Amino acid sequence: MDTLLAVIAGGFIGTVLGFVGAGGAMLSVPILLYVFGFTAIPATTGALAIVLCAAIAGAIPKARAKEILYREAFVIWGLGLVTNLAASILAHKLSDQVITTGFSITIIFAALSMLQKSAEQEQRRMSPGVLVMISLGIGVITGLFGIGGGFIVIPVLMHAFGTPARVASGTSLVVIALNSITAFIGHQSHWDEVDWKIPVLMALSAMAIALLASHRQSKSNETTKKAFAGLLVLVAAFTMLQTWA
Repeated sequence: MDTLLAVIAGGFIGTVLGFVGAGGAMLSVPILLYVFGFTAIPATTGALAIVLCAAIAGAIPKARAKEILYREAFVIWGLGLVTNLAASILAHKLSDQVITTGFSITIIFAALSMLQKSAEQEQRRMSPGVLVMISLGIGVITGLFGIGGGFIVIPVLMHAFGTPARVASGTSLVVIALNSITAFIGHQSHWDEVDWKIPVLMALSAMAIALLASHRQSKSNETTKKAFAGLLVLVAAFTMLQTWA
């Protein structure tokens, strides 16, 4: 039963990452916590591995279609490297309550970002100041909560810089992959705490589905984003109740 659940859960995560370009860890962490009984640190560590694999798979069709802004992706990752690793080291010193509460608050903001309507405007490159601020913030949340930061990258690219949805999604997947591998290395001291059977099955399933979903992503996915935002609110509420009940 656990094997079947892991495959289904991985497929769901891959679908979200492929179609939206964000949100994989925001589903992976609570699934590992409440479906498979992981504790907070093993859940965030396992989620990083799952999302890393799925993001790489989802980015492949985007790369072939030239729908990735590589400069932005690598600069966001590079600038956030210090905060990412520092937060990864700090994470094991925090209580499970602090981590799950912070996680819940973060995904509420993610849901709000998904509800913003995109406006037609001329595409332009990010300014250095915006790049620095976004990068440092994403590094912190990735290191602490195992979240890749795509929910920040996508709305900033689309709403502030007029980037088409498919390009913003592709760029987000690269940022997620880079940040996830960095934070995963930062969680090295926790690797032996994870029962890897479930995360590996979820990762394999997520990779297969993310590859297909990313290739078939529609140019307008407003309905998908709204539905996902609603799901995130429910996940945040459930996580908060489980933490403090």
